Amino acid sequence: MAERSRRTVRDLRRGNRARVLQRLYFDGPLSRQELGPATGLSSGSISNVVAELASEGLLEEAGVVDSDGGRPRTLLRIAPDGGLFIGIDIGETRVRVELFDLSLTELARTDRLLAQHGYDVERIVGHVRSGVADVLRDAGADPGTLLGIGIGVPGIIERDAPEAAGGPGAVVHGQTIGWSAVPFERLLREAVGVPPGTPFFIDNGAKTLGQAEMWFGGGRGAGAAAVALIGSGVGASVNRGDILDGDLSNAALEWGHTTVQLRGRRCRCGSIGCLEAYAGAEAMRERWREAGGPLPPDADDETALAALLAAAYPGPGGASPDPVAVAILDETAECLGAALADLVNLFLPERILLGGWAGLLIGPHLLPQIRRYTQEYALEHAVARTTVDLGHLGPDAVTVGAATLPLSDFLARGGTRPARTSLPGTTAPDRAAAPTGRGRATAG
Repeated sequence: MAERSRRTVRDLRRGNRARVLQRLYFDGPLSRQELGPATGLSSGSISNVVAELASEGLLEEAGVVDSDGGRPRTLLRIAPDGGLFIGIDIGETRVRVELFDLSLTELARTDRLLAQHGYDVERIVGHVRSGVADVLRDAGADPGTLLGIGIGVPGIIERDAPEAAGGPGAVVHGQTIGWSAVPFERLLREAVGVPPGTPFFIDNGAKTLGQAEMWFGGGRGAGAAAVALIGSGVGASVNRGDILDGDLSNAALEWGHTTVQLRGRRCRCGSIGCLEAYAGAEAMRERWREAGGPLPPDADDETALAALLAAAYPGPGGASPDPVAVAILDETAECLGAALADLVNLFLPERILLGGWAGLLIGPHLLPQIRRYTQEYALEHAVARTTVDLGHLGPDAVTVGAATLPLSDFLARGGTRPARTSLPGTTAPDRAAAPTGRGRATAG
């Protein structure tokens, strides 16, 4: 009771707005009459909140439906033009920047390849700076309508003193990419050309992938799901709860650095026997090269993995499967199955989803073996209630998940816009018409 008594009228108002926005975002369009029982608010509160949100450009009408014997009911939905988000994937092979409207429909995108230069911090910051400028320009978007920028990065994220207090903000510890205590948020705020005060949200890429799949993909509706990101490296997240109940929790795991082989291969993290040393695309490339696989010296991870798969699965009318390639991929499937069994035994997820560009590439070939090995290594009762499938959102899932970081904050704050000033000397260009693309709840 003491906690409740400390809530102010402003808190209650913001909470009511958040409940309406979240329900419309994930279950809309809905009528005012449907919003009442869905949110637990009175009809008077619904009317007030809807009027406020509509006046701020966050809600719009979405047609009329007949009611049983009464007046037709007007449906409401989130207005796509109510604001913009940027999602950024700092991946192993490229930096991808995407601009989304409020419904998470893609408006513009750009990629910056990393193959030649790797994870030099200055270069990454430069890619983000130019990528953000490019997508805003290509969409004819006003930077002042940005509601936030989300970034998914490899490594462990440390929350230090907030930027407003003079601290570096989010600090990235990425041992496998050579980043040690990089004040990434501060560097981005100093470099990226957006209005001061625009929120930045930085988190582990596997966690953003998991959030995207929970919101819009294969994890939607699950009480608990583990989502694996398999690229040049390997990571995972465990996701629990329900979005609309407000208790959804996502935890990033350094799953790629769990041990699958005693006295095994040296991992790029410096340890030995890590899952990543067997199941990451970089490791698969090196294992294929060591076995004499026909690869040019400068073959990147994507080219090498495609060649390995082509050798193991040549297709009808092609050459016989290469037994060495088949053995490498079977060992990869066993290592993944054993490591997934650990996730099953530890977290009891209802679903496991494999994502990341390499996971989506090997999945169609290896998924039956991965499932079999997962069942062999996991406890029977635990694995009996777990499904193992590919993620639903494709290679854009990390970017979409990154955009959900500021979106989640925006919805939780009841649609309160960030307080900031415009960039000096900027004017608001006309918004380009939004192309058709990812919808609010039908993505993938």
